[in-house]
Amino acid sequence: MSVGAIIKDGVVQETASQSSVQKAAEGSNGMDKDAFLQLLVAQMKYQDPLEPTSNTEYISQYATFSQVEQMQNMAATMELTRASSMVGKLVTVESTNNVGETKEVEGVVEYVSYENNKAYVAIEGTLYSADDVVAILDETYYTAFELAKAFEEALGKLPMLNELSLEHKDAVTGLQEGFNNMTAYQQSFIPEEYVDVLQEYVKRMAVLVEEAEESKAEEVEDTPNAEGAEKVAEVEEVTEEGTEEGAKEDTVADA
Repeated sequence: MSVGAIIKDGVVQETASQSSVQKAAEGSNGMDKDAFLQLLVAQMKYQDPLEPTSNTEYISQYATFSQVEQMQNMAATMELTRASSMVGKLVTVESTNNVGETKEVEGVVEYVSYENNKAYVAIEGTLYSADDVVAILDETYYTAFELAKAFEEALGKLPMLNELSLEHKDAVTGLQEGFNNMTAYQQSFIPEEYVDVLQEYVKRMAVLVEEAEESKAEEVEDTPNAEGAEKVAEVEEVTEEGTEEGAKEDTVADA
């Protein structure tokens, strides 16, 4: 297993993956069967010849170690099963480096690697110890959390209420529609005070729209209607024509 190092200003930067893998590797350096047998042989070799250890005691020690080994194998199997169940799920990994800094990584587990009796989960191609997985996030929960986060960020980008203008109509309308389209579960992730703030913006925008429409209506009333002006011109034209024809008729009658 290899984990690349990042060099910054000539100093090796320990990543979350490196600290996670290193900590898991250090934790797996316990005594195995070979080490126990070597220790047992050494004990037999250097025992006091005047008071030798009985065979029963050796057998008892070996039996005890075998039980411990079986428990370790069972724990390793359970760890692998747990890690395998994370594949395809969204998880949060927290790893503490050698200076006490905690780094958090979030992503979908792509596959599981098992080495030296330790399970590792891969997130975006990088391995982390399965022991450092602190949370498995439900997709519904994660979606609701991300929607609430986006909602709060969008709300924070709006100007102060007294500085609101029609230019912000689309933003306010979009926030209102987005909130209305959320499920009740998703809406529960948004604090009530944020919802109240949104309603204040919606009310203020409604007032601005109404004022703009009233102002436009007044301008229309002050400006002559184009069709009415054309009709007035037609009536005036007909009147003038009638006057001219009447004048002609009077002239003919006089002749």
